[in-house]
Amino acid sequence: MRLDDRYRWLIWMSLSEIGTMLVFSNYSALLPILQKEWSLTNGQAGWIFSSYQIGYILSVVFLTSLTDYTSPKYIYILTAFWAGVSGILFSVWAEGFESALILRTLTGIGLAGTYMPGLRMVSEKFPPRERGRTVGIYVGVFSLGVSLSLFLTGFIHSFFSWRWAFFLTSLGPIGGGVIAFFQLGEMAKIKEEEKKVSLGEVLRNRPVLMMIGGYVAHMWEMFGMRGWMVAFLTACLLTAQVDFQKAVSLGAVIAGVVILVGAISNALGGALSDRYGRENTIIVVMLGSGLLSVLIGWTRVLPFSLVLILSILYGFLVTGESSVLSTGVTELAHPGGLGRTMALQSLLGFGAASISPILFGYILDLTNPPDALSRLGYVPNWGWAFALLGLGGLVGPLIMWRLKTKGGY
Repeated sequence: MRLDDRYRWLIWMSLSEIGTMLVFSNYSALLPILQKEWSLTNGQAGWIFSSYQIGYILSVVFLTSLTDYTSPKYIYILTAFWAGVSGILFSVWAEGFESALILRTLTGIGLAGTYMPGLRMVSEKFPPRERGRTVGIYVGVFSLGVSLSLFLTGFIHSFFSWRWAFFLTSLGPIGGGVIAFFQLGEMAKIKEEEKKVSLGEVLRNRPVLMMIGGYVAHMWEMFGMRGWMVAFLTACLLTAQVDFQKAVSLGAVIAGVVILVGAISNALGGALSDRYGRENTIIVVMLGSGLLSVLIGWTRVLPFSLVLILSILYGFLVTGESSVLSTGVTELAHPGGLGRTMALQSLLGFGAASISPILFGYILDLTNPPDALSRLGYVPNWGWAFALLGLGGLVGPLIMWRLKTKGGY
């Protein structure tokens, strides 16, 4: 296949991925609205956000392992449609904590069948010398999709109800499935001899387990941040005396920008890791993001322009190593066990991603007055919750340093 054909394929893959991601952040974008309308505690709000990751966890091992036996393309298409339909059901039936929890869990199953199978397709389409860059593009498009989900949800909500915002963004995965069906073509069949690597052999691969450990720390930090960034920015805007409805919409747009810069850093991180090494790139980026996590929650009372600058830098760093970690896993895994290895990566990584937003919410409940939401319209104390993300994230550089000194590559 000519190089141009492969990159043309990557463009279609990226457009499809953007569509599947439009349901990802619609809940986060409108969290302050739904929390007020449904009288949710911060802990309950965190559970609903994490239920998306929980749905992912419940199905990712099966769906990703299945890519060792069948074409990832068909798994991708079916689950893209599933995500769209589940999102539409949320827009119609969600009425409070229990119904939202169930419907977001169902939507999360769709991500399990699109993100990792899509990553496998990209990894197998390009040779190792190009993989850091191309996986960086793929993971960067993930961040772009998350950002567009925030933008579109906030924009639609400024004209219509939150239910219309959920409904229209849920059409994205359906469109992504259509693109995949018509444009991705047939993938190379898995060779029979590559189906023999057992889970035990995967678990004995120490370098890949350490790379997965770095990924777990990364997911803990990034998803805690993504789940609560709109609410945090809304609190900062309300502190600056901005109207509540305007603060929510503006917070969603700014959070979209914060996550959008992560798409740039993902592609840049992948390219830098091709030149300077996977571990070196991960260590530098994770140290920066971990320190910002520890600090940013204490900045609510500072001028909003300064909060904005720090938030954009935070968004740039917190996502910058994502593609590098995923590339490292694919390179350190045995080819015959790539599906199982990626399933393990997803299970542990999204396990951390499902826990940190919940604990974040409970820490907000513990460190804020119980009547803060009803009295102020926001919670004032964010420092300890964000510090929890930073402490988890800073474990990543320690693991990568250990991998580097042990000669992982």
